[in-house]
Amino acid sequence: MKMITILTEEYADWETALLNAVARSYYGVETAFATPQGQPVTSSGGLHVRADMAISEIDVSKIHALVLNGGTAWSKPDSPDLADLLQRARQEDRVIAGICDATKAMARAGLLDRHRHTSNSRETLLETEYAGAALYQDQAGVRDGRLVTAPGTAPVSFMTEILTALGLHDSDLDYYVGLHAAEHARTTEPA
Repeated sequence: MKMITILTEEYADWETALLNAVARSYYGVETAFATPQGQPVTSSGGLHVRADMAISEIDVSKIHALVLNGGTAWSKPDSPDLADLLQRARQEDRVIAGICDATKAMARAGLLDRHRHTSNSRETLLETEYAGAALYQDQAGVRDGRLVTAPGTAPVSFMTEILTALGLHDSDLDYYVGLHAAEHARTTEPA
């Protein structure tokens, strides 16, 4: 099984870190990273990544999932146009997932017009003039068939929904998610 994550300059490094680590280390998924021209990119946190390929080199017939990492690039006028790639992935019935502002690329490609989805906010997607606003869900992660979306604040939910869409959800994943969720459990009353 193979998954490609698309990164841009100033990508939000926390959004797909858990996904790639768990998919690769625990489920044996081959992970790879693509950037607009195959160039190295630096995250908003200063993490440098050398790409495995350019976006134009992605062969959707040889992957199982295409993941769009969020970041500031998706809100800029010169953001990568992924419409053709996303439509090809959709035709091949691949899992397509976007988090944070990368959901804008999915909206621009028409993928969210007929499917339940989420993002950083409803307003974030309205900027794209897409036709799916009535299907927006204000929640941590949404999986509708083979499409997965999440706000940038929900990387654990994003990971869970993608692995579930890939048919990898099991008790080990539930345990792993529980470990990360424990951080948010209140153990004492606030002062």
